[in-house]
Amino acid sequence: MSSKWLLLLVILVHFVEFSTLVHTAAAQNATTSTDNDRQALLSIKSMIVDDPQGVMTSWNESSTDFCRWQGVTCSPRRQRVTLLYLESSGLTGTLSPAIGNLSFLKGIQLQNNSFSGEIPSEIGRLFRLEELRLYNNSFTGNIPAAITNCSNLEVLHLGFNNLVGRIPNGIGSLLMLNILIVHGNILEGGIPSFIANLTLLEALSLGDCQLGGIFPDVFHRLTNLRRVALPGNNLVGPIPPSFLNLSSLEQVFLDSNRLTGTLPANLGTIMPNLQVLSLPDNLLTGSLPSSILSSPQITVLDVARNNFSGKLIINSRNSCNYNIMSLSSNSFGSGEDDEMKFIDDLSICKDLGVLDLSGNQLRGFLPESLGNLSATLYYLSVASNHISGGLPSSVGNLSGLTLLDLSSNQLTGPLPVTVGNLEFLRRLDVRNNSFSGNIPASLGNLSLLIDLYMTSNEFNGIIPSSLGNCKRLIRLNLDRNNLTGGIPRQIFELESLSVSLNLGHNQLSGPVPVEVGNLKSLTEIILANNRLSGELPSSLGSCSSLQTLNISGNLFSGSFPASLGSLPLENLDVSHNNFTGLIPVYLEVIPLQSLNISFNDFDGEVSTKGVFANASSVSVFGNNRLCGGLPQLQLPKCRSNNKKKNKLSLAVILVISLVSVLVFVAMVLFFVCFRRKKEVEDASLETGSGESLIQVSFESLHKATDGFSTKNFIGEGSYSTVYKGSLDPAGVNVVAIKVLNLHRRGGTKSFIAECEALRNARHRNLTKVITCCSGIDFQGNEFKAIVYEFMPNGSLDQWLHNPQSEFLQLSLFQRVCIALDVAYAIDYLHLRAGKTIVHCDLKPSNILLDEDMVAHVGDFGISQILRSEHQNRYNSSSTGVRGTIGYAAPEYGVGSKVSRSGDMYSYGILLLEMVTCKRPTDVVFGEGLGLHNYAKKAVNDDDGALGIVDPVLLKDDEKIGMISDKEETKGGYIDHERCLRLLLEIGVSCSMESPQYRMDTASVIQELQLIKDAILGNSSL
Repeated sequence: MSSKWLLLLVILVHFVEFSTLVHTAAAQNATTSTDNDRQALLSIKSMIVDDPQGVMTSWNESSTDFCRWQGVTCSPRRQRVTLLYLESSGLTGTLSPAIGNLSFLKGIQLQNNSFSGEIPSEIGRLFRLEELRLYNNSFTGNIPAAITNCSNLEVLHLGFNNLVGRIPNGIGSLLMLNILIVHGNILEGGIPSFIANLTLLEALSLGDCQLGGIFPDVFHRLTNLRRVALPGNNLVGPIPPSFLNLSSLEQVFLDSNRLTGTLPANLGTIMPNLQVLSLPDNLLTGSLPSSILSSPQITVLDVARNNFSGKLIINSRNSCNYNIMSLSSNSFGSGEDDEMKFIDDLSICKDLGVLDLSGNQLRGFLPESLGNLSATLYYLSVASNHISGGLPSSVGNLSGLTLLDLSSNQLTGPLPVTVGNLEFLRRLDVRNNSFSGNIPASLGNLSLLIDLYMTSNEFNGIIPSSLGNCKRLIRLNLDRNNLTGGIPRQIFELESLSVSLNLGHNQLSGPVPVEVGNLKSLTEIILANNRLSGELPSSLGSCSSLQTLNISGNLFSGSFPASLGSLPLENLDVSHNNFTGLIPVYLEVIPLQSLNISFNDFDGEVSTKGVFANASSVSVFGNNRLCGGLPQLQLPKCRSNNKKKNKLSLAVILVISLVSVLVFVAMVLFFVCFRRKKEVEDASLETGSGESLIQVSFESLHKATDGFSTKNFIGEGSYSTVYKGSLDPAGVNVVAIKVLNLHRRGGTKSFIAECEALRNARHRNLTKVITCCSGIDFQGNEFKAIVYEFMPNGSLDQWLHNPQSEFLQLSLFQRVCIALDVAYAIDYLHLRAGKTIVHCDLKPSNILLDEDMVAHVGDFGISQILRSEHQNRYNSSSTGVRGTIGYAAPEYGVGSKVSRSGDMYSYGILLLEMVTCKRPTDVVFGEGLGLHNYAKKAVNDDDGALGIVDPVLLKDDEKIGMISDKEETKGGYIDHERCLRLLLEIGVSCSMESPQYRMDTASVIQELQLIKDAILGNSSL
């Protein structure tokens, strides 16, 4: 062999050896890299303290193929982790810095969990990262500046955490960003100017971050921007031209700032793609551009509560997509003859659902074209304007209306009988006008009517007895008219009346019918200034909820019936009548806050007890035969018939003195003992009755739960763990012990919120607090717990989604009763607890069932107490009080404040879930659908409602309580389908996207009670 060929052979051998070494090294390197990924994943798992859904069960040492672990996606070629997807998994813990070792990661999706602690800066090492979604967690600290090293980042969503500080300027270098969302945090420094660098940005949301400052003029280069949400940031000054010139914008939310200035006349032209323009609660002035009003693209236009003025002009166009037009509380109006012509131009808006023109300066007549508005219109308000003339009879064509508000205008003439055609109407308000003639008997056709306001008009004639057909009325106000005749007994047969019956300031005559006793739920009766006569019927004592009774200025006579002594009256006015006899003793006992018995013919001695002990709360003028009482009442002293009766024997005086001394000593001893037992750290909860709570220690709770053993574990929440235990040796007194996780940020705040919310709150449909514990454990660590009454039937969530057997599924009747229980609880929290308590987290897992299946609302860990509407609107942040995804109100997502209407949204979703047995996060709901729209679509489809109902409720042998489907009862036929449809309608009405259009608790209770009564056969639907 020649030397040439020998040399080639040697070279080939060396090349093969080199290639083998290279491949071996590469294989070893690949093995090392994949092992690094596996170890990084195990490190992430190690810092998870709770995994209620078991999503990390597959993440273990024995499983080497980590690419098959749940939530982990790998690249097929390199077997490296590229996506971490653990959305809505209920995970609690901190995020390990080891996540920075997953160097091939392109996506991190950990949203809708309970991660706390700081966002690890090691994420900045992930130079391949394209999506970072950490929203709806509890991350704290600053937004790490290291994130700006992720140069390929396209989506950065950190909304609804507890982040503070400034938005790092380096984010302006992330030139690939198309989504930037940090809303719902507590940030500072104004809207950053680096926004101008993000030329690929499509969505920007910085809502409710309290950023402050001016609205910067930095948007001129953001030609791809489609959605901007900057509400609740206290932004001042005008909207900059660079923003208004963004032709790509489709949705704009600038609510609740302090923006000033005017909108350009050609706004609709320079923003041709605009679909949503939301500017309420600002200081904007000038006219509303016709180019916006005339836009064929806009679906939502909300400029309520600004200072806009001028004429509303809509130019002709071929199409209209308006769904919501809210122009309320401005100064729109010009005084021109064709002031209301824009109503004609809205007639082509076939999807219009809300038209709110209230609180403006509109004048002129309502045109006949009012009846040509969309059949889908359900909310129409022109209240508080200067509209005159008559109400066109065409209003009866608006068959979809649920609210019609014409109040506080100058409308005249009769109320058209065609109003009786509005079969879905829930609220009719025509007060403070000059309507005349008879009240149309056709109003009796409005079987769904809940509120009827006709106050301060010129109606005459009799009250039509047909109003007795409005079986859902909770409020009937016909006061300040010229009505004559007697009060129809049918009015007093409306057992639905629960808020107010006001017939005052008319010319009604005759006695009060004995049927008044049917109004057991009514809290207010006002019959003042009429010509009513006779004695008060004793059946009035059956009005067991009555708090206000005003029958002043009539011709009533006789004495007070004894039955009134059982009523919870707070305000009683019987002045200017002909009552006689002694003042009833029971007036000293019932919880009166004001009492007016002036100008009658009462006689005898006036007491100094109860309400009579406060002269400013009592009026007794014009009763010439009264005596005694407080000196401030200026009544003569009562004459004594036996002076000896006023003299006490010496023995009696000594006994009284001795008893007084003993009582005083006992009070001193009690006060000293109480002060010694009082906890230094926290004030104990108090029961609603004023009784002191039993005291428990950590040791007693430790013993009650066998050392908080897993066998007594009931469940776990974001800030707590719940155990079953017994506080007595015999094990009879079973309780639920909620132990707060104080190591998690917000745990102490949750404890305080729950204690504050439940302090003195007592209601049969709230979880009952037995006691609380605040101290230290055996290791010297801080310990806090709340002890509740144990609920043996678990949570509503278990019954809906994890029933123990097919024979233990909730019937329709049970679901209606539970829904009613929850509604009563919310009504109490919102209106009757002495303070407004917003629960903020209504969902099936927080509804507990006792042994009788009575529902109790629990878990007040993120509740808020609203001090006043003013404070809530301007001072109370909703940050950190989000509720649960799917149940939290949508306005919280753009920075709106916590409110009662937020709870109503959650309740609506809860009710829909009870009927459909589908969670709001169910996979069947695609992008933009959701449980509300899913149910709304079915309700609007005549044949579709039953298609979404839980199949359990549609079984052939399904019973409605004790009555079979469509079985005839004394109330008529029970229509199973009608019950289900009404429940869906209530759920949809409560969960409307706009808070002002949601049902209130009184209306919900009324409708559910009627459904329940129909099921029991006590009434018909």
